[in-house]
Amino acid sequence: MSAVSILFPGQGAQSVGMGRWLCDQYPVAREHFDRASAVLGYDLGELCFDGPSEKLSETEFCQPALFVVGIAAAETMRVVDPDRVAAIQAAAGLSLGEYTAVCFAGGLAFEDGVRLVQRRGEAMQASANAVKSGMASVIGLDLETIQSVCEATRESHEVLQPANLLCPGNIAVSGHLSALERMIPAAESAGAMKVVPLSVAGAFHTSLMEPAVEKLVDALEEMPIKDTRIPVYSNVDAAPHQSAQEIKQLLSRQVIGSVLWEDSIRRMIADGIEKFEEVGTGRILRGTLKRINRKLTTDGFGDES
Repeated sequence: MSAVSILFPGQGAQSVGMGRWLCDQYPVAREHFDRASAVLGYDLGELCFDGPSEKLSETEFCQPALFVVGIAAAETMRVVDPDRVAAIQAAAGLSLGEYTAVCFAGGLAFEDGVRLVQRRGEAMQASANAVKSGMASVIGLDLETIQSVCEATRESHEVLQPANLLCPGNIAVSGHLSALERMIPAAESAGAMKVVPLSVAGAFHTSLMEPAVEKLVDALEEMPIKDTRIPVYSNVDAAPHQSAQEIKQLLSRQVIGSVLWEDSIRRMIADGIEKFEEVGTGRILRGTLKRINRKLTTDGFGDES
């Protein structure tokens, strides 16, 4: 049996209707939505299934929504295909998805995970509201060129840096909105195929999220996080971790550190992972995997398709 890693998407994968098919078909999925709604204080299913999309995309709502869809899908897969889940030997998630991975791996109880990502989303939204900032995806340039473009276009008082290192030719840049506006034409002049502004609240994974860190540290300390039963590969250092204390420290650093997604996937391959399962909603992560290594075996669970 091939060694498998489960992968969970992050903010940007959300879409109105996500989770509806799971809840219509499987009671275990509906149960997780109901449990989450009781914690959150609002009907999460209604928001995920019917929107509006503007509210679903707001950080404080989007993060719990993606977390719950991911766990609901994983627990449904455990019911309908237990052998498929038994083959999973590692976990990882993109940004917010790392919290879903920690929960799946046994480090967080479900309700505690919902509370934690709700507080993370609220803290990051508050930091984003404090300064005009954002993110943009740069397609077709390597990391060195993007770093040079950032250095050339930002002013001394501004933050502008690579934030999500997804796969070759797809890197998200994060920073002050004024710097991003100058970066876009500069990146295109440097040879970028295109630069796409992202629908996020602010400059995630930069020092502009520093005000969220203290709140996140407090939230992490309050949650009973345990050692995980399988390794979770961290966005911060692309290495596997199972120690609860290490995971807490890394999750608190993650919000201001670059997401080393490509390095994480390459490390998992080097560690013997042969197949990847994207679980939750969308196909974004499978797209990055094929850009990293076209020979990778991938699958998904969560969408009707």
